[in-house]
Amino acid sequence: MGRKSRILKAAALVVFFSVGPLNHNLYAGECKPVKWGADDEIGAANLVTPKSVLLASQLIKKGKTQHLGIIIDKDTPAFGPRSLNLQIVQPAQEWGREAFANGFNYNDDIFQGWFGIGSQLDGLGHVGQHQVFYNCLKGPEFVTTTGVTKMGIEKVPPIVARGIVLDMAAFHGVEYMTAGQLITVEDVEAVAKKQGTPIREGDVVLFHTGWTDAMMAQDPKTWGSSEPGISEATARYLAQKNVVAVGADTWGVDPVPPEVEGNIFAGHITLLLHHGIYLLETMNTGVLVRDNAHEFFFVLGVPRVRGAVQAMIDPIAIY
Repeated sequence: MGRKSRILKAAALVVFFSVGPLNHNLYAGECKPVKWGADDEIGAANLVTPKSVLLASQLIKKGKTQHLGIIIDKDTPAFGPRSLNLQIVQPAQEWGREAFANGFNYNDDIFQGWFGIGSQLDGLGHVGQHQVFYNCLKGPEFVTTTGVTKMGIEKVPPIVARGIVLDMAAFHGVEYMTAGQLITVEDVEAVAKKQGTPIREGDVVLFHTGWTDAMMAQDPKTWGSSEPGISEATARYLAQKNVVAVGADTWGVDPVPPEVEGNIFAGHITLLLHHGIYLLETMNTGVLVRDNAHEFFFVLGVPRVRGAVQAMIDPIAIY
């Protein structure tokens, strides 16, 4: 995707997300510190304990492992203006120069880009509403152009938990759900019951819609400008279940177009802002449903870039 195409895409998204009523003020009342205390910076990751990790490890039966991250490159479609460029260089070795007497030579990577591309973790410093972020932090209090001073990605502990994937595409009898199609509470409960994978406190819950497998390579423009997603009620339902993270095989987890006109990324606001529940975007769920691995041991070590609010990730499912 060229620079011009990305600029046009970003402009289109700005127009799309700017229409409709914008009076969805979920912080109309006084903001109160979260249950983990006024100084908490890790949210639902507090639910990861030695006991919960040991319990989740019992899900390993075959010793199989799967990447939940996708392969990314300069052509990977991404939200808004996000992109990446990779350069391979040979420092001090140009034109056959030998930097070391014994002939040792090496290639190095130079990365220029955005962390919010491909499979990614949305941290607690990523999403706010009316300049208020998780645990009542106001933007000017912790956000600088060189990084956030609180709730940086480096604060996120290893997320090791019971993971489940709910096969919503199979539930609807389709290869993939359509843009704007909602994942309702009733759908979630029905699939969890059918699969025998009830949602429990401390879980990582992933949704398989078929969107990325069907659309990303074939129609990247459509893939990156629309998507199925969780309803507003489903976001609240998952928050009540006290899960650690919610993810999907879509780039934004929320439906686009949104369920309610103008109320964009409502699930982000409910989960990240109000409950400290992390979002996992563009997850490679197809490999799991094809292997009937609806329940698994989820392992994620987040890149510890100080002050970042998102991270490129490759969680691992073990079962």
